[in-house]
Order: sequence, then C-alpha cells, then structure tokens
Amino acid sequence: MKMYQLAWQNVKSSLKNYLSLIISLSFTIIIFFNFQNIVYSDLFEAIGGHNKDYSDMIVQIMSVVLGFFMAFFAGYATNVFLTRRKKEIGIYIFMGLTNQKIGRLYMLEMAFVGCLTLAVGIGFGVLTAQLFQMVLLAISDITVEIGFHAAWQPVVITSACYIAVYLFFVFRGYLDIVKSSVLSLVSASRQNEYVRQPKGVLLLKAALGIAVLSAGFFIAVKEGGQEVINYVLLAVILVVAGVYFLFAGLIPLLFQGLAGSKAFLYHKERCLWVNQMVFRMKKNYRTYAVACVLMICSVTALAASFALRERYNGMVHFRNTYTYQLLSALPDLDKQAVPLIEQENEIECKSKIALLAVTQAPDTQTQAEDTNNAGTSQPTGKQAVFVGWSQLKQLAQDAGLAFDLKKPENGQVVELEHMYLMSFYTKREGFAVKVAGKDFWQAAATNEPYLGYLQEMMSFYLVNDEIYESLKPGAQQLYAYNYRISNASNYKASVEALGTLVDQSSQRYTARIVTGPDASNDSEWVKVFYSLCVFLVLVFISASGSILFMKLYNDAFEERERYGILQKLGCPYKALKRAAACELLASYTLPFFVMVVASYFSVKAMENMMYEDLTGVRLVSIGIIFVVFFISFWGSIGVYLKNAGVGTNHS
Repeated sequence: MKMYQLAWQNVKSSLKNYLSLIISLSFTIIIFFNFQNIVYSDLFEAIGGHNKDYSDMIVQIMSVVLGFFMAFFAGYATNVFLTRRKKEIGIYIFMGLTNQKIGRLYMLEMAFVGCLTLAVGIGFGVLTAQLFQMVLLAISDITVEIGFHAAWQPVVITSACYIAVYLFFVFRGYLDIVKSSVLSLVSASRQNEYVRQPKGVLLLKAALGIAVLSAGFFIAVKEGGQEVINYVLLAVILVVAGVYFLFAGLIPLLFQGLAGSKAFLYHKERCLWVNQMVFRMKKNYRTYAVACVLMICSVTALAASFALRERYNGMVHFRNTYTYQLLSALPDLDKQAVPLIEQENEIECKSKIALLAVTQAPDTQTQAEDTNNAGTSQPTGKQAVFVGWSQLKQLAQDAGLAFDLKKPENGQVVELEHMYLMSFYTKREGFAVKVAGKDFWQAAATNEPYLGYLQEMMSFYLVNDEIYESLKPGAQQLYAYNYRISNASNYKASVEALGTLVDQSSQRYTARIVTGPDASNDSEWVKVFYSLCVFLVLVFISASGSILFMKLYNDAFEERERYGILQKLGCPYKALKRAAACELLASYTLPFFVMVVASYFSVKAMENMMYEDLTGVRLVSIGIIFVVFFISFWGSIGVYLKNAGVGTNHS
C-alpha cells in the first residue's frame, strides 16, 4: 500500500477523532472568510466618506486579530492531536518504518484533514456570507441593499493564511516525530502526566498568581488621567499572567489539599476523580488558563459592544437635543428667531441662557483631557464658558432635561462635558483645575446635554450664582438660544431664514448650529465596530468551549486503561459515570469560576472608560457562557465515557 493510501485510510478510520478538530478550525475559517468578504464588498459604500474608511480599517484590524487567533488555535489543536496519535504512529516503527517515513505519513494525514477543513470552512463561508452581512447590518441598524457579489480575493486570502499557519504547525509536528525516539513515541501520551507536584513550588506559584492577579485587578479599575492607557495595557498583561499562575499553583494546591483530607476524599466516590485531577493538573493547567482568558475576552468584548452601542445612541441624542442653536452677544435675538422658525415649523421647546466666555490657557486641565478622549470629530474650543447654577436649572426645566446637580460651593466648578465615545481620562472629579487663570476644584462632571451641540465646541463650567456675578468683569457676555422643533425631519425648511438672520447680526458675534436626523453622521463607523464585537464574542466563547471539549475528548482515550482496571475490580458503572461527570464538571467549572471573578474587574474598567453601567450585560454574557458550557459538559459526558471504554460491557 502506498503512503498516501495508508494516510487516507487512517483519516477515514479516525474521522470521528478528527471531527472536533475539523469543526473547530472550520468555524474559525468561516468567520475569517466573512470578515475578508466584507472588506472586498460594497457593504459600507452607503455610509460613505471616512465612515467607510474607518469601517474597513476596523474589519482589517479584527481580521488580523482573528488571524493570530487562528494561528494559536491551529497550533493548539494540531499539538493535541499529535500527542493523541503519537502512540499509534509509533507502532509503525515495529512495522519497519523509519521516523522520516512516519513523519511523512503524519504530514499526509494532516494534509488530508487540513484540505477537508479548508473546503468545509470556505464552502460554508460562501453559503453564509450573505446571512453574515444581513445579521451585521441588522445589529448595526445600517440600511443597505444587500446583493451577492462573488469575489476571489476573500477565498485566496483566507486559504493562503490558513494554509501558511496550518503547514507551519504540521511541519513542526513532523520535526517532532523525526527527532523522537521509539520509547517517546509509544509513551508520549503519558509523559509528564501522572505527577504530584512539589508543594513548595505550588505555594510559590499560588502566591505569585494571587499577587499578580490582584495587582492587575487594582490597576484595571484605577482612575487617572492620560496614564490610564498605560494602566490598561499593564492590567491586561498582569491578568493574563495571574490567571496562568493561578491554574499552575493555587488550584493544583487546593486539589492536593482535598486529596489529603480523608473525610472529603472517601465520600461519594471522590477518590475516583479528585486524585485524577491532582495528577493531571500539571498537563492541563495551560488549557484551563487559555480557556479562562478567552472567556474573559468574550465577556469584555460583549460589554464593549453594548457600551459602544449605548454611547453611540447617547451621542446621537446629545447632538439632537436641539434642532437650532444661536450663539450671540445680542440679548433679545429670540424675538427675531422664533417668528422665522414658526413660519415653517412648530417649536416643541425653547430656552435661553446667559453665558460668560473667557480665554482658556493652552495648558489647562481641560485641554489635557480633550487630548486623551475620543468620540467626536469636533474639537473642544479653547474658550472656557461659565454658566450660572440658577440659569442652568431653569434651562433644564424649559428643555425637559433632568437636573440633579448640587449647587457648587465657592471655588468649585462642575464641568459640562460632551458625550465621549470612550475616554482614557477616567478621573472626572476631585481634583484642582485652572480655568481662565483662576484655580478651582472640580467637584463633579456631567454629560447631560444642557447646551446641546455647543458642549462639543466649548468647555463649559457650572458655578454658583455668586461666583458667576463676580466673573462678569473682563468676560464676554453671550447668550445661547436653543430650539427643538416637533418634526425634526423638516429641519432644513428654516435653515435659510436663520442663515439670513445670522448674516444680519454678524457684527454682534452671532453664530448658528443646525442639527437633524441626517445632518451629522460622522460616527456611523461606530455601528460597525460594536456589531463586529458581537461576532468576536461568538468566536471567543466557541473557542473556549472547543478547547476544553477537545482536550477532554482526547484525554478520555488515555483513561481507558485506568477505567478498565476499575471495571475489572468490580466498580459499578454508575459510580464510574458519576466520577467521570464530576471530573468533567470540575474541568469546566474551574475556568468558569475564575472568569466570573476576573470579568468583574475587566468590565468595571470598561465602565470607567465608557461612563456606562455594564452590570446587566456582564451578567447576560456570563449566562450565555454558562449555557454554552453546560451544553458542552453534558455532551462531553457520553463522549468521554465512550472514548474511555466505560460501560462497554455493563448491563
């Protein structure tokens, strides 16, 4: 029999063993292909301009992330299956095959599996491309007519990336086989497995894990200024390292402690699986750590998606608080503006407020904050504007806006921020700020759109009435006139008339702002961003479940001898089934529990940057992961028992 025939025969006979590998890698290929298909389609042509450029850039960045993930996943999966097949492949040595020929046989087998995986991934990717785009547009609420456009670039790019990654790890497996001895091939599946680790080493790793993880949690939720971006990066590194040491030290230490307690061990057949967890942790702790980190990423990604959606809707609402705004030095401009607007539109609400404009120094706290925030294409101006507390309270009442701000004390200010998409400047109150050469204490900050779009153009500070009056000398007195019409879609009807009014009043510093449903769409790319985050969540969740399932699936084959001995000793099938179920439950529960704790801090850090309460979405994402893991757990029990040979002869 020729080499390729033997390889194909092995693939067909072991197809069930390769099934989890094929399904997992195919899913990754499908997602990667659909991301590339978006890049080479005209899906974002409708939003136009820099929105399309930003959207394409986001898709490309996420494609790179998926590419790295595909590389990691392919490396992990091929390594797991190589370890599983080494014992079987090693038998060929007794048939007279050399290591080189065995390595080539392995490469041929993996080539067949890789081609099958690629064909399934690309095929389903093509079939689901239009559905993928429909779901993406539905989540992002972008109205575009979808048509099927076959492009060769996504197929070529996806195939090239996958083949390059896959062949790299297959060739690495080939070198591993060539350099292995007969003994290492036959006993590879049992090397470095049944080892009780030294307690001193575990204590050191446990202490290091707790310390590093605690430091990561502390830094993640720490508030600050422009240094927060450094905090975020450091927190990610510390949390990943902390999770790794936690599974390498603390959790094995706990299991060894349970195994040493006879009162716990010899109850409900715990001795059948607790000792097994102790011995196998040295081999499996990396798998648990990786699955846990992926789950933390999925919860954080879903929280980010929800927060981005809420912030985008908040920004749209912020900008559309008023339809027309006039800023002028004239104290009675509304007498002319109102009749002009009412010629074409019905005014739903109107308000007027006096403002004090002063020149803002270039090195102020406000400017430092603006350089560390994102979310609007309109830069905050260098003018600082003071607002009186009583006047703002009246404006909120006229505009129907909530007003729960405490009256600032002397020397205090409350900053009226614009709606940021995301801010790395998380400390919003409790610090000194210099405004117009005067020192104040920022007692609070709010992004309630009291001044509407004007808040994106200037720095507004709320002071009490006494301070406001004392600031009048040397400041420029301005008046803001705000109008919201009943039919927002008819906003263009009054634009020309107000433009004429502004031109006639230009000598008295008069400016006009007009907003409407379609007046400003420079942040449409955000919709694409938070929609794609949802797909990343699906990738991370499925990957974490697949990694655990794949690992346990292959571990079961290595347990056939142990379970066979237990059955020969007369251990009942139900007891073995309960023991296997408990072992699997612990394997799924450990990373899930650590994720629940760690995700609180990652989501809390997201809350600080997005100014959103994400408790609900965190609980929802945890619930989704729980359901996925519960299904995987119940599916694993039957497969594990079958692969381990448990109950093959039970009545």
